[in-house]
Amino acid sequence: MTVTRSIAVGAKTDVGLRRAHNEDSFCAAPELGLFVVCDGMGGHNAGEVASRLAVEVIHKHLHEAQAGANPPMVGAYDHRLSARANRLASAIRLANQAIHDTAQTKPGQAGMGTTVVAGLVSDQTLSVAHVGDSRLYLVRGDDIRQVTGDHSLVAEQVRRGLLTEEEAEQSSQRNVVTRALGVEASVEVDLEEVPLAIGDVVLLCSDGLTQGVKASQIKEVVQREPDPQAASERLVQMANEAGGMDNTTVILVALRAVSDRGL
Repeated sequence: MTVTRSIAVGAKTDVGLRRAHNEDSFCAAPELGLFVVCDGMGGHNAGEVASRLAVEVIHKHLHEAQAGANPPMVGAYDHRLSARANRLASAIRLANQAIHDTAQTKPGQAGMGTTVVAGLVSDQTLSVAHVGDSRLYLVRGDDIRQVTGDHSLVAEQVRRGLLTEEEAEQSSQRNVVTRALGVEASVEVDLEEVPLAIGDVVLLCSDGLTQGVKASQIKEVVQREPDPQAASERLVQMANEAGGMDNTTVILVALRAVSDRGL
């Protein structure tokens, strides 16, 4: 008997209860192993433009690379990490350039930007890249771990011991990000790799989820609901039940075992 791995994916985005339109964008491309969530910012719907452009550029860059087109790498190569992780960071830097250039040429979109969190699944490894406060969690057994660290004002204050986690959750500045795509001509991308195992569930989300739903609640839903799509929809519903103050986007990626017993 051989055991191979399959991926089950669920995804849901919702405008919430307080916003006029949805500035989140996402990509779930299991054929590439690519999953991306972006949370846009900027007036006159420019946030929606920025997040959509980021998703499109990242997907195109990864698709071309995996198809053998070998597009030029953008930014420095980190030799401590795999080629696929570096390619993911390259895609995000390219998206930053595209958003920044567009904002420079269209006055109505000046200053627009977006967060991004992206995961690239390959064999038993998850490459993770992010900018801003959209998050990636790993649920394994009875544990949930926040893999990404927010690039936000309150997160920095927590890291420096100036605020507690509870104070940060209540702060009026909790939505102030310290890093985003498109704001500057270049951007620093946090990049790492995480080993994966059968049974793991990877969750990517915008901060619309984490403003109202705690990590322990996320874990309970993921453990209780085996269908990633149903779990994604339930998590978005919970964000709205908690006030729906922002757009909410969730992607769930579950690693499953597939047994081949032969004849």
